Amino acid sequence: MKKMNYKFIGITALVALFTLFSCDDSDPDPIVNPTDEVVKNLKIGVMNGTLEEDFTLNASTNYDLTGSFIVADGVTLTIPAGTQIVADKGGVDVYIAVLKGGKININGTDSNPVVMSSVDGSPGDWGGLTLCGKATTSAGVDAEAEVGGFIYGGTEDTDSSGVIKNLVIIGTGAQISLDSQYNGVSFYAVGSGTIVENVAVINGSDDGVEFFGGTVSVENLYLENNEDDAIDWTEGWNGTVDNAYVVHTIEGFSTVVEADKANGNPKINNLTALSTVGGTALQFKLESGATISNLYLSGYDTNIDMKDNGALSNVVIDGVAATTTDSYNAGTLVDISNWNFINGQYVALEVLNGDLTSNKTLTANTNYSLTGSYIVQDGVTLTIEAGTKITADKGGVDVYIAVLKGGKIDIQGTKNNPVVMSSVNESPGDWGGLTICGKATTTAGVDAEAEVGGFIYGGTDDTDNSGSIKNLVIKGTGAQISLDSQYNGVSLYAVGSETVIENIAVINGADDGIEFFGGTVSVSNIYLENNDDDAVDWTEGWNGTVTNTYISHTVPGFSTAFEGDKVNNNPKFINVTAISTVDGTALQFKLESGATITNLYLEGYAKNIDMKDNGALSNVQIDGADASTTNAYNTGTKVDISSWSWIGSEL
Repeated sequence: MKKMNYKFIGITALVALFTLFSCDDSDPDPIVNPTDEVVKNLKIGVMNGTLEEDFTLNASTNYDLTGSFIVADGVTLTIPAGTQIVADKGGVDVYIAVLKGGKININGTDSNPVVMSSVDGSPGDWGGLTLCGKATTSAGVDAEAEVGGFIYGGTEDTDSSGVIKNLVIIGTGAQISLDSQYNGVSFYAVGSGTIVENVAVINGSDDGVEFFGGTVSVENLYLENNEDDAIDWTEGWNGTVDNAYVVHTIEGFSTVVEADKANGNPKINNLTALSTVGGTALQFKLESGATISNLYLSGYDTNIDMKDNGALSNVVIDGVAATTTDSYNAGTLVDISNWNFINGQYVALEVLNGDLTSNKTLTANTNYSLTGSYIVQDGVTLTIEAGTKITADKGGVDVYIAVLKGGKIDIQGTKNNPVVMSSVNESPGDWGGLTICGKATTTAGVDAEAEVGGFIYGGTDDTDNSGSIKNLVIKGTGAQISLDSQYNGVSLYAVGSETVIENIAVINGADDGIEFFGGTVSVSNIYLENNDDDAVDWTEGWNGTVTNTYISHTVPGFSTAFEGDKVNNNPKFINVTAISTVDGTALQFKLESGATITNLYLEGYAKNIDMKDNGALSNVQIDGADASTTNAYNTGTKVDISSWSWIGSEL
């Protein structure tokens, strides 16, 4: 992920302080007021101890948080725009806390936020910011917090603990005990008079923000890679969050939302959460719930989890009770393009969905989430740089990339840095794969309609160019359209000979690895592993060439290594290796289809040649002779894939 780029200056002036106030051996020990000591330290940029008088930090001073810094009851700490606070990597001993009756006024601006971070910004480096208020909580009056033993809770729901505007917190979540950690920001019974807006919590080893009862509301939350919950609440919190944007790109987190205990029915208006690593989105424990409007989720394995079998009706999403089957990807994404307070340092994660109507380049430094159909229109080119990774939602037939007739795709992967398109779990049928439609000839005619998406393809230009695909890995494709129709890993509809395709891996597809529907395109270096139907399929008179094909079958029940169908335009295959550990059929030819194959090596199949409809064996030429149903075809030279470094690439 992209790291925050704030620079901090260490504070060494503490040594000078001790020197300045040291006494001669003959003088009596001076009496130092502890409060004065805390203030004196603040004046030289050191934060430690309990603040017992109002104080305003200086934005031109770099502050070093060396331990616990506590704002006492009746005291206000003011932090002006642009202030930077560097927390020691001291775990649970380093934090900022505002006690019940105290206040903190963080006056950052959109262009000049306040930043609190450890030097490295690593999860768990320090304890974060805790506010304790006088509002109601199901824990009662004067409850004791799980962090610091702070006292919180009362009867004043309109209580104010101050103002927090434009704050960035990084590297929090220090571990207190096996079951307890600090959060980025903890709100203990904080009241509705407290103003909280424009807050980013990044790289926390526990929650981003957690509400322990109270009535406080928050506007504009950015929560990135917090290892437990992004937003957590308990003890009957009943405030509102307006505009929350959550990003998960590191595996092993808990949830986007975790709600627990009594249901105060808090409200969340406009929640966008994006994951490139699966996981659970919204989890509700016991009888907890919420009212959520404009929810957009992408990339999670589980969207709604009623952990303790609470009623789904406790969670109302866009006016109706939550369901465990809704994809919740029809909402409008929260627009963070103008959230300047995070200084543009957020994880670059872009959603791909809808029609692409102008040229676009996808880059390796951005995470892409494919949430639906992404269709490259006629006359438009989609360019994908080396190393780009596209995470496809587990959305079945609704999630795919298609290049329409007249459009182009330019995939610029390299052997050591391929482009990867995959669902999170890489499971067969998770999504629909890549479809390209061209203007070359096909027996289906001009402007035929594809079995997937109803796309139009086919023409009279056999030298048509649909672009270039180099070093591409595709996993988890083959979503089922109907009883007889599925998406393939790569579908090539009447694609012309000027299209360049080389170094392609299709792995774990529920249908074919690659299928040619007419056209004249040729391909070199294809790796096809455990595609449930055919590894290579062609029909409608395709007559290109494939050079270097390696097929692996280790899962029972697939159809064939090759399936040729309909008219025979005699496509050519040079160097074919197909190996099965689970029997099956190798090469199947339907009707009068055929091919010319040079250097064929087959291993482990129960049947090597299957002329499905009793077509002539002479239609299939293997190493210069008619195909044979009795030949073992195990004397060819295996395709050497030892240098095909791209095939093992992951998301």
